[in-house]
Amino acid sequence: MKIHSCRFVCSAYRAEDDPGEPGSDVAFLGRSNVGKSSLINRLLGTKGLARTSSQPGRTQSVNFYRINESWNVIDLPGYGYAKVPLAVRESWKPMVEGLLRRRRERIALGMLVVDARHVPSRLDLTMRDWLVEGEVEYLVLGTKADKLSGNGRARAVRTLRETVGASTRSEPILVSAKTGLGMQTLWSHLDDTLGGARARR
Repeated sequence: MKIHSCRFVCSAYRAEDDPGEPGSDVAFLGRSNVGKSSLINRLLGTKGLARTSSQPGRTQSVNFYRINESWNVIDLPGYGYAKVPLAVRESWKPMVEGLLRRRRERIALGMLVVDARHVPSRLDLTMRDWLVEGEVEYLVLGTKADKLSGNGRARAVRTLRETVGASTRSEPILVSAKTGLGMQTLWSHLDDTLGGARARR
């Protein structure tokens, strides 16, 4: 798939803020400071589209991006960062769960983003459970894999497989927003998924 256009649509805090543009959704979920926004920018080849920050927990809304005026990328708020105010942290669970529930028929693929350098946390596993319970097809992506050696990457895949498990579609995929590692594999899944979603509409 060639990317012809990418644009920020809106930041949603409530269900009524969700945009109504047609097309399938690809939703990115992961804890704070895991590199979701950087990954989105690298995947779409558009620097600065998704806002990145050195301050974990900055993304506190559901951010929508319109791709090729035909499908949507959704960047959900990072979860689990202790320094974010308690009221904000408590709002993330209903915000994320609510979006997965009300847009379930539109979400063609979920991207469960975890840090490949560390053992997945309880919150990572909870997010996986939300995807499973919502019957959302998903991929497990291990970010920052450029910081691992060859042996380290093999161990990371094994750890992800043993903790998070293989997804409904694939073994865990190691990716890097810095080097582009894994982008071709990820695009292969997106092409298959979005093509199939368009064919069903």
